[in-house]
Amino acid sequence: MEKNNPSSVSTVQYAPMMRDMLDSDKPRERLLRVGERALSTAELLAIIFRTGVDGESVVRLSERLLAHFGGLPGLAKASIAELQVVKGIGPVKAIETKAALEIGRRLIASSPEQKPQVSCPADAANLLMTEMAFLDQEHLRLVLLDTRNRVLSSPTVYIGSLNTSVIRVGELFRFAIKDNAAALIVVHNHPSGDPSPSPEDIQVTRQIVKGGNLLDIEVLDHVIIGRQRYVSLKERGLGFD
Repeated sequence: MEKNNPSSVSTVQYAPMMRDMLDSDKPRERLLRVGERALSTAELLAIIFRTGVDGESVVRLSERLLAHFGGLPGLAKASIAELQVVKGIGPVKAIETKAALEIGRRLIASSPEQKPQVSCPADAANLLMTEMAFLDQEHLRLVLLDTRNRVLSSPTVYIGSLNTSVIRVGELFRFAIKDNAAALIVVHNHPSGDPSPSPEDIQVTRQIVKGGNLLDIEVLDHVIIGRQRYVSLKERGLGFD
């Protein structure tokens, strides 16, 4: 659904160092200002790490670590020695990573029946951003929800360049019907890192919303994932006429 853009294939990034960021853009200050749920996983890791390495910001280091291991599930499986294979991750940062992940694991273990709840676009974006932000191809996923907006599952529906001729709305809702979902959120990524919606994105959204109306399954949003950024088409009033 993303138009070809010569700049999107470049691997060069001009990420500012932490000292060059505006205070309002630094992860700690952003957490104070907008809350922890609005931060990407990389930004939360950056708060734990505190410092980057020579020539690379702590946020970029965190992004690279997540990309190397394929997100939080990969980090959780990695040993302290394996984490240190990534340039910039020494014993201290590796230990901090494992400690933070173990706290999360114990929280989940203490509430086995509790499912993530999605109450806003930021919740949906943060649920999948770590997994989708660095994908080389476009992926379209669904966040299937029960009547209390708790996550039932998040299946991948399509992989590759997506457009209205590729997406079959009936096939998409088959996943929702199988899980007896009351509502869903559509999520896809832009490999260039720019989450700005294209005309095709808006057109696809309209088709999916119409399909949901026919099947009495509410389409709450269509979220586009970039790198540390996302766009909610519902918030922008695009495709939700």
